[in-house]
Amino acid sequence: MDMARLEEAAVEFAENPEPRCACLLLLDTSSSMQGEPIQALNAGLRTLKDALSRDPVASRRVEVAIVTFDNRVIVAQDFVTIDKFEPPTLQAQGQTFMGTAILQALDMVHERKAVYRQNGVSYFRSWVFMITDGEPQGEPDEIIDKAVRRISSEDNDETKRLFFYAVGVEGANMERLKTIAVRPPYRLAGLQFGELFRWASASMGKGGQVALPSAMKPA
Repeated sequence: MDMARLEEAAVEFAENPEPRCACLLLLDTSSSMQGEPIQALNAGLRTLKDALSRDPVASRRVEVAIVTFDNRVIVAQDFVTIDKFEPPTLQAQGQTFMGTAILQALDMVHERKAVYRQNGVSYFRSWVFMITDGEPQGEPDEIIDKAVRRISSEDNDETKRLFFYAVGVEGANMERLKTIAVRPPYRLAGLQFGELFRWASASMGKGGQVALPSAMKPA
């Protein structure tokens, strides 16, 4: 992070010293998400902003970032509190560089927590939600293997660094997702991203997972 960003963060934390909860959305924007799926995902992001904005505690504590992946990995939104979050309009194209995206996401969470520590701000266990309708494509197996090891080292009862949730929508290879995340992946019925993000908002607001909506089932 450059000096200007560090100074900006220091001012922000002075104005809002609430403990932080970093939430990173890792979103599949490969070509199979074209059409209705990507439109529903964009609508879901607007639902997330609305749900977090309505929660007086979560709105000051949860910081949202978005990383998208197709045959590129893009930081669509760096970490911000929900009042500064403007849901992007995502477009779908290309392959599914999932492993590369996971590694970038975990690095971003690690770096954000370092900023919290530098500014004396306490924080909760971070959340990463990976949403995909496919499986890794177009990148070497060793990158996926490295991503799997990173998830395993950070989402466990000893380190408690983060919660990593894999959510598969229609077409996702759920058996493959089981080999990537420590936690069993969830299957999202239809394109009910709004239900998913309302659940995520409620869980982060309470500091722990709340009951699953009917649209989400363990695989």
